[in-house]
Amino acid sequence: MRRIDRFKIAISILLLAALACNLPQATPPPSEQPIAAFTAAAQTVAAQLTQSAGNQVPTDTPGGPPPPPPTNTSVPPTIAPLPTNTNQPTPTTECDKAQFISDQSIPDGTTMAPGTAFTKIWRLKNIGTCTWAGYSLIFDSGDSMGGAASSAIANTPPGGIVDISINLTAPAATGNYRGYWRIRSASGYLLPVINGYQVKSFYVDIKVEAPASTGFDLHSQASSAQWISCGSPCGGGTVLSFGGPETDANGFVLYRNGALLEDGSTPAKVLEMHPMWVDDGMISGLYPAYTVHAGEHFRAKIGFLAKSDGTCGVGNVVFQLNYKESGTIHPLGSWTDTCNGSLLSIDVNLSAIAGHTVQFALVVLANGTSAQDWAVWVSPRVMTP
Repeated sequence: MRRIDRFKIAISILLLAALACNLPQATPPPSEQPIAAFTAAAQTVAAQLTQSAGNQVPTDTPGGPPPPPPTNTSVPPTIAPLPTNTNQPTPTTECDKAQFISDQSIPDGTTMAPGTAFTKIWRLKNIGTCTWAGYSLIFDSGDSMGGAASSAIANTPPGGIVDISINLTAPAATGNYRGYWRIRSASGYLLPVINGYQVKSFYVDIKVEAPASTGFDLHSQASSAQWISCGSPCGGGTVLSFGGPETDANGFVLYRNGALLEDGSTPAKVLEMHPMWVDDGMISGLYPAYTVHAGEHFRAKIGFLAKSDGTCGVGNVVFQLNYKESGTIHPLGSWTDTCNGSLLSIDVNLSAIAGHTVQFALVVLANGTSAQDWAVWVSPRVMTP
């Protein structure tokens, strides 16, 4: 009876604790006896009633003293100190460094005629710490305009100023041209250039335009040409003086302005060229240099002087127009003509040599016998139509 009362008391305590605290209970394994399960539950409730709020852990030993509260051994996280910025910028020196100062010649946008030779000069300063010894100017990009790919720069100490020059030639075609240049050290390092293009280079900038054509009058310039004659084959030739005499068996060249020609005309500008008085003889005149402009043509009329009675002789020759460039003769046209009572008009388009500086050559060759080969050029000229 007494044991039953104790059992009832334990059950009552357990129910009160569950209702008051709504505490979860551990489910005993199925192998435990009901009495043992109730006893464990009672011990748990008793322990919870005697410990401070939530700080003690139930013990498995019945009736033993409650274990001491657990010591909080967790260590607060250590906050790493903010890193110290030890990478502060420090002054540095640059061995190789240049500064562009000015153009000393050929300002940007300078207009030039095709084929014009010129010298570009830039002024730069060595603002590095190394002497420029064995340094060179090199072509970088753009239009080289015939400049050397590399040329030496005078030795320049730190703080020194140097004028750097390069010989160039304006292109033959019209248009805008720009070439970029750089400084290279003896070890191959390409120097940065303060105030330069993209802080690395400097340039030459020109505009090529064909000037208005003034033409070239081969009639009025005939006295300035170099005249020679020879037989066939030609073995070097005989030098002739301009102006005759017309009795020279080596051939002659002179003005026949206003003379009567085979077609009955008397033009104001007539140049007679008589070949050497031999079969297949020749006479040639090489004129002073002239730069051909775009759109120019060579024009003239060719034929023969009339005899004193106004009739034709037996003239039969080959007229030639050639030009000489870089020591080589090039043909421009060839026309075979006989005295037939009319003049032959010729028109040669010179576009193929526009921009070239050449020496024109007028040639007359006897086509067989040279008898009565009174060949004439009427108003030979280079002009724009």
